[in-house]
Amino acid sequence: MTSDVKPAPVSEERLLSLDLFRGLTMFLLIAEGAKLFGVMTNAEFDGTIIGFIGTQFHHHPWNGLRFWDLIQPFFMFIVGVALPLSVAQREKRGDAYSKILRHVLVRSLVLLLLGWGLYCIGPGKIVFRFQNVLAQLSVTYLIAFLIMRRAWWFQIACSLVILLVTDLTYRYCAIEGYDQPFTRDKNLGAYVDMLISGELSGGHWVSLNAIPTAAHTIWGVLAGQLLMSGATARRKLVVLFGAGIAALAVGYGLDPMTPIIKRIATASFVLSSGGWCLIALAVAYWWVDVLKIRGGVAFFAVVGMNPLFIYLFAEVGGSHLIHRIVKPFSMAVFGWTGDLYAQMLTGCLVWALLWGICYWLYRHRIFIRI
Repeated sequence: MTSDVKPAPVSEERLLSLDLFRGLTMFLLIAEGAKLFGVMTNAEFDGTIIGFIGTQFHHHPWNGLRFWDLIQPFFMFIVGVALPLSVAQREKRGDAYSKILRHVLVRSLVLLLLGWGLYCIGPGKIVFRFQNVLAQLSVTYLIAFLIMRRAWWFQIACSLVILLVTDLTYRYCAIEGYDQPFTRDKNLGAYVDMLISGELSGGHWVSLNAIPTAAHTIWGVLAGQLLMSGATARRKLVVLFGAGIAALAVGYGLDPMTPIIKRIATASFVLSSGGWCLIALAVAYWWVDVLKIRGGVAFFAVVGMNPLFIYLFAEVGGSHLIHRIVKPFSMAVFGWTGDLYAQMLTGCLVWALLWGICYWLYRHRIFIRI
């Protein structure tokens, strides 16, 4: 049951549901570096629950939506939820808007440089690519901040206009060879990538995703402002669940006309994934901040407290290095279970060690932030 008593504004206390949501998202993300999900898609597991779970932890190849397709929207949405809370804290300390704006601009620039820098590690040369979450977040974060002081309806209108303009631009692009909006590497996004870097991503991802996915961060800001308000817990849950269900209905309903494609962030994808973001936050808020069930929050928050570090650590090969060190020993110990199961147990062990690194940083109060 939910309470009709007005709670204290969230800005006066820590939003533990956000800690859980962020921590769980990052905990799942580091499992990719542990190479656990890749083993689960082996042909031997076809038709089994292990195979099904393994499939859900891989991106859909094109038109469709799997659980793993929600991780990046979750992350961008969570940044939006945290933004008004962070700004409120800085204003409480006496920081002027101009000072906060400078911090946001610097943070966006650093995120952009980090995102680009990750693409330069592999080839060992400067490569201008813009597809990863850090580079794209540098854009969505800035857009969301610049309009967050406006009325809620204005923010929603901006997000919908962004989706509409992007969709129409894709549909009516007249550039020869890139005028097929929902075809791999034949769309406007692919053309923009050719202009930026002179090459395609290889996985059909496009840099232009930073524009439509700004809606995820904008909706996150609105959700954060709602949770900060003095509205009753029931009212907050009704709005979050209602908005989430509405976004899901519209997103999935558009699929026949505008395919749900994460790799080019179509409007239907942004709406449907945004709906799941809102519902996930509502469930976390109801469970943790309304029912006061706090078990597991600390476990996941350990990872969520250092999201930038653990993301960069995995991207530069840290998790791969740990896997290489652990694998010979774990395969020897677990080899009796069979090769595939031993590999899965190895992945679980690496996953635990990655959590352990985050725990060590947490215990020593080391937080990598921008």
